[in-house]
Amino acid sequence: MVDSDFKEQKKNAVEILKAGGVVCFPTETAYGLAADATNAKAVRRIFEIKGRGKEKTFPLIAASQSMVEKYAILSPIIRRLVKKYWPGPLTVVAPIRRGVELARGTVRGRTIAIRVPNHPIARELSKRLGRPIVSTSANVSGEPVCYSIRAVKKQFVDQKFQPDFYLDVGRLPKRKPSTIVMEKNGEIVVLRQGEIKL
Repeated sequence: MVDSDFKEQKKNAVEILKAGGVVCFPTETAYGLAADATNAKAVRRIFEIKGRGKEKTFPLIAASQSMVEKYAILSPIIRRLVKKYWPGPLTVVAPIRRGVELARGTVRGRTIAIRVPNHPIARELSKRLGRPIVSTSANVSGEPVCYSIRAVKKQFVDQKFQPDFYLDVGRLPKRKPSTIVMEKNGEIVVLRQGEIKL
């Protein structure tokens, strides 16, 4: 792919996110679906595209730790952990800051699940949007995760709802999902053991 074409693709992806659209994009684990995490309508569309129950919540991606800390409160023990593993496939479940605007479907019991990924495109989308993005695997709920745009399109071909844009960087290497952790009584609790072994 010509460099200028890809720059144009990234620009289009950001414009679509700003307009409340849903973008299929690469992460360090698999292809994901992105939407502006502060836009309720956009987040609702991801539920529709995936065919996922509304009782579930989506994890978020942020461009940097400083962006994460605008939305979530990181305890000292979590800070030490993210210093070691961010950017990377480590998702932290942390209390949401008071007065922060995030869409329904991203917050569960006053907590959010968020990470700073080590895939540069994922970080760039969040940075250029200026806000965290929803990041959930680009697949129909219950179906396998996808490592190529072709696999994503194959799953969605007969679905009523589709992503608005596909940011294709070719086939991604097969990796485990992110490791998910939270702090409980001063201890790190591993909620899902993933790519990072804790």
